[in-house]
Amino acid sequence: MLECVVNISEGRDQGAIDAIARSAGPELLDVHTDADHHRSVLTVIGEAAPRAIARAAVDRLDLRDHQGAHPRIGVVDVVPFVALDGSTPDEARAARDDFSRWTAAELGVPCFRYGSERTLPEIRRGAFTTITPDDGPLAPHPTAGAIAVGARPVLLAYNVWLAEPDLDQAKRIAAAIRSPSVRALGLRVGDRVQVSMNLIEPDVTGPSAVVDAIAELAPVERCELVGLLPRRILDREDEARWDELDLGPNRTIESRLP
Repeated sequence: MLECVVNISEGRDQGAIDAIARSAGPELLDVHTDADHHRSVLTVIGEAAPRAIARAAVDRLDLRDHQGAHPRIGVVDVVPFVALDGSTPDEARAARDDFSRWTAAELGVPCFRYGSERTLPEIRRGAFTTITPDDGPLAPHPTAGAIAVGARPVLLAYNVWLAEPDLDQAKRIAAAIRSPSVRALGLRVGDRVQVSMNLIEPDVTGPSAVVDAIAELAPVERCELVGLLPRRILDREDEARWDELDLGPNRTIESRLP
């Protein structure tokens, strides 16, 4: 089974978010929305739902009037395919490549592929300058921008909100905790600040480890899991800390599967 975690650049128009989410049909497992990031994360299974979401988002959203804390290159910003139990990385790469070609042909949106070839941060830094699209036009779509389409292992998108709204401090902390298993940014989100992370090897560095590392540097206000996590990652964490870490059995991928 393939999981796909589609990030769209809309976090404020609930009607638009609901309509785009409905396009996924029964393959939709979760929707996480953040108005300050101006972003929603839709977790789905299979290959049909990501295409339906992409079509709906390109039809409804316009990047030209988008303002949000999170970096983005398109209204459908990131589309990573993830091999769950029973699937292989090769199947995830094939789904990525098929989606990239389909999107370019059907929607006219340029796509940049990431995975073994390059990382998502490299695309964010180099799209349309040092890196040309793998599929589609060589310039951004006028309203939809571009899409980063990936094949990757399971990761956790995870935010830690600091007690003090000091953006420079959040940026220093993000730099201090970055590692081969943790990508981090310090962001201002409304009148607060957060360390926004991708835990790219959550079996190596999980939520409690990054929260404890941050807490050594500054008081923590709260934690936030974006989307879902595998049950095996939850089981590695101390159950007594699940609430503190914004985790629980109902936040697992397995609990949402049909």
